Parts: sequence; C-alpha cells; structure tokens
Amino acid sequence: MYELIVIGGGPAGLAAAQAAWQAGLRRILLLERDCELGGILNQCIHNGFGLHRFGEELTGPEYAGRFIEQLAATGVEVRLDTMVLAVQPGAGGAPHTVRTLSAARGAEALETRAVVLAMGCRERTRGAISIPGQRPAGVYTAGAAQRLLNMEGLLVGRRAVILGSGDIGLIMARRLTLEGAKVLACVEVMPYSGGLVRNIVQCLEDFDIPLYLSHTITDIRGRGRVESVVVSEVGPDRAPIPGTERVFECDTVLLSVGLIPENELTRAAGAQMDERTKGAAVGEDMQTSIPGIFACGNVLHVHDLADYVSAESERAGRAAARWVLSGGGETGGALALCAGEGVGYTVPQTLHPGALEGPAEVFFRVRSPMGEAHITVTDGAGRQLARFARPRLAPGEMEHIALPQKLLEGACGPLTVAAKEVRA
Repeated sequence: MYELIVIGGGPAGLAAAQAAWQAGLRRILLLERDCELGGILNQCIHNGFGLHRFGEELTGPEYAGRFIEQLAATGVEVRLDTMVLAVQPGAGGAPHTVRTLSAARGAEALETRAVVLAMGCRERTRGAISIPGQRPAGVYTAGAAQRLLNMEGLLVGRRAVILGSGDIGLIMARRLTLEGAKVLACVEVMPYSGGLVRNIVQCLEDFDIPLYLSHTITDIRGRGRVESVVVSEVGPDRAPIPGTERVFECDTVLLSVGLIPENELTRAAGAQMDERTKGAAVGEDMQTSIPGIFACGNVLHVHDLADYVSAESERAGRAAARWVLSGGGETGGALALCAGEGVGYTVPQTLHPGALEGPAEVFFRVRSPMGEAHITVTDGAGRQLARFARPRLAPGEMEHIALPQKLLEGACGPLTVAAKEVRA
C-alpha cells in the first residue's frame, strides 16, 4: 500500500510529489497518462516561466525539466502511460483505492493513505460556446494549435482570427506571426481582456495585431476549409448588434475562450465542488471535503502562472504528508470563506484557524477591472479584519492576500473578501 498517490505529472503533480517526499513520505506513486512528465509545459516553448520560483526566465520545457530532475533525485515511483479511471474513498479511515489502466500493467486497484488530485485543466471548445456557421476544417482550440506547432512542427494556417483574449490565445498570436502567418485580429466578447497585461503588450501590441473588445464571431464560413468569419460588436448583454458586422477572410480560427478544471475524477469520488471555480472546495491545507484527498493546481482553479501552481501544489504535498504521518484526524473549527462585492471566487473556501502554521493565504479573482482599489476582509459580525490597497485589479490576474493567524482569533464566520474601487 502507498502512503500517497499523486494523479497528474504536470507542474502541480511534480511539485506535490517532491514536497511530500521532502516532508517525510517514502511510499509515493506519481501517475501520468501521457508518455512523459511535464504536462502542458512541454508545449509552452515561450519564456516567462520561473521568475517567481527560480528568479530567472525559463521556457515551459526548461521549467518542467528543473522539477523532473529534482524528482529524479528522490525515491518517488513514476508510472507513465497510465490512465486513472476512478478514485474510491475509503470508509471509516480505510485506505483509498485508485483504479488505473495501462498497456503495461492492465487494470489495477491501488490502495493509498492519501491522494493528491493534480489533473490540470482542459480548453472550452466550439461546442461549449455555440458559434453559429458552417463546420469546415481550420477551427482549433489555441492549445491544440500550440501543440501542433510547437511539438509536431505543423503550421495550422496562414491567415488566422483568434476568438478570446486568454493568455494561450495571445501567446499563439505571437507564435503564428513569428512562423510567418498573418493574424488578422484578436476578438474578445468582454469589454476587457482576459489575459495578462504583459501578454497583451508583448504578443499583440508589439506585432500590431488589433484587439477588438466587445466583439465576437457570429458566423464561420467555408466549404472544406475556413474561408472567412463574420465579427460583430456586442452590447452590454453580449448580444450581437445588427449592422456592426465585418468580414475577415481567413483560413484558420483559434479559440481561446477559457479553461475548465479537469474534475471528472473529483466529482465521481464525491468531493464537494465549488461551482464558481469548477474545482473542489478545499481548506487552507488544500484538503477536499473527503479526508485524505487533496487538490491543487489548475484542477482546483485556473492559474495565471506555473510558478503559482508549483507553490500551491507544494503546500498540498506537505499537507498530505502531515496528514499521513499524523494519522489523520480533525483540524478544529472551520470558518467559511466567501466572495463578496467585486470578487468572483476565493480559494480556499474554508479556514481552520487552529490548524494554521502561519498566515492564511487566500487567492481570488475580481469580477471586472478596477483602478486603485481596497480589498477588505470582514467576519460574520460585520467587523473588518483586514484591508489591503492595490493600485489596480484585473480579472485576468489572480490576486493574493495573507491573513495573519492573530487576525482570525475570535472571528466568527463566514469571512467575506470584497474588492471596491476607490472613487476620487
């Protein structure tokens, strides 16, 4: 029987497994369905990784390589080409069961004291957003196009329109341009971009690629291959405005319309979910509602930077090790953490003040862009526990605050995190 099974060999799984080993666990198994470790990082050949973690700019494969080398120096067992079919929680303190399938070993049922869910996320597709029009070839998600170009050496098209201004779409706008393709436009249905400011500047503005805010694709045309798309302006209700149509002649459409945590295993296991993040509801130690099952990285909520994924996943790995080595047990009274005015969600969803070993770290996203703003934390009695100033806030950038344990003493739940722009 294993002490810990980590599901997923991307940046989250690598960091969690390594941290658990350093915290004292020795029977650790890392499962990855692909033929190599690294996850999505293997196709992200652009730089910008590692600034927070290593203090230098790395490409995605370089960043993954650092963790793979560190993991190789431990005794963590790694199984590649292995699909996890189910996670079955043990009842009454019994071990959890992880059911797997692989060509090398066939079907197996593996017992473990703890599980870390680190399966990452997937892209929303054309079917998820119901773009009207014909169904020709040449419509890709941005991540699929990224893999084809960066790992398979295949240029997906010569004239492209990108729907959505998420970071992957912005990065692919630059990547296609560098490979000789013409990116005609990046189209965003919201009145603001969903990507990092640095990517808007480096990937669009530096290459004179126009960004059309409050616009969307209302028709895809083509026989066999995409021939053109119709782009329309949208109103505050996001409905197309008649008479604003413009046609772009192109052979490729890339969709960068959001990421969804890969949580089929989580739901099937019976963990409590948060409909705002689409991930599991967790405490400050990344433990789900199922004792001994933890979640981290993009399977929990979508991150901006791999550096943040690694830091969160190390926290999950250490917490899983403490849980195993201590024999489990209760963590004391919990305070619910809620999203208030201007905030879309918070992670974690609960805090256990008595179990904290330092400040409680809280991550969240705001609902809309703000200039100078104040972030406040209040308790159920309406008392303001903390206030933080920010020069600006944007939905595309995850925010982080730390609540000292002393602030939480005597607080009553729920705690509410709110963000409000400072009016002149």
